[in-house]
Amino acid sequence: MRPNLKGLKVAVMGGDARDLVIVEELAASGALVNVTGLPAKVKPGVAAFQEQEECLHGINALVLPVPGINEDGLIYAPLADQPLTLTEQLISIMPSNIPVFVGVAGQKLVRLMEQKELRLIELMKIDEVAIYNSIPSAEGAIQMAMEMLPITIHGCTAYVLGFGRTGATLARLLGAMGAKTRVAARRKEPLARIAEMNLTPIPFDQMSKSLREADAIFNTVPSMVLTGEILENVSPEAVIIDLASAPGGTDFQAANKLGIKAVLAPGLPGRVAPKTAGRILARTILGFLAEEMAGR
Repeated sequence: MRPNLKGLKVAVMGGDARDLVIVEELAASGALVNVTGLPAKVKPGVAAFQEQEECLHGINALVLPVPGINEDGLIYAPLADQPLTLTEQLISIMPSNIPVFVGVAGQKLVRLMEQKELRLIELMKIDEVAIYNSIPSAEGAIQMAMEMLPITIHGCTAYVLGFGRTGATLARLLGAMGAKTRVAARRKEPLARIAEMNLTPIPFDQMSKSLREADAIFNTVPSMVLTGEILENVSPEAVIIDLASAPGGTDFQAANKLGIKAVLAPGLPGRVAPKTAGRILARTILGFLAEEMAGR
């Protein structure tokens, strides 16, 4: 059941197919939605603007795309007709203390928000969002592996590096598909949970000794774990799918020299299941805004 957001004005700037779903969900909840940088369909409650300034006038909340902005202030907007930039001048148009939603915030965005005393909400740091988001991430990673491998997932030897929210979902799905699944983790508690799931726990400091048997390696650790030295133990027949945020946790240059197929694949939910990913984000945004209205 959607909350009633009637009377709330929300701006959505830039983004991809996920943000189109967010626009639809906001409008369906009664909010007035200002849109720029998206091919939004003309419908009740949705107003499309060419000028960013017009989009921001009188809003109660701002939704930015999951990747947010880069250090030049350029908004992630692959569907826009022209580049969108978030500047100090644009920020000054917005009322103070309103919520600004983004997936992950870089330093530039954090500084801009602090200048205007805006409340920055990083959706990907919310456990509920990250856990739900791990489902399309895991499915997308396995889809990539299926396309790259000459063998089935069933019966292959798969390594998952890291046992966070995405790593746990991915390991469980691989095991359910019949892969011989090994999971590398650092602490005793996750290693025990991996064993309880009937998967094979591998302490990180022992990982390189057994990687030779891997058909597929999935990295979820956002630091350099697959170094050139470790990659020398990996079969050139193996594939590596790195799900960590750029630049990933793989020495891609070393992998290329060794003839190992390795790809960096962050942001899979928006690519393989944008409608599901958009609904996950929209549910959290709508819930937050409903709480805001109730507290007025």
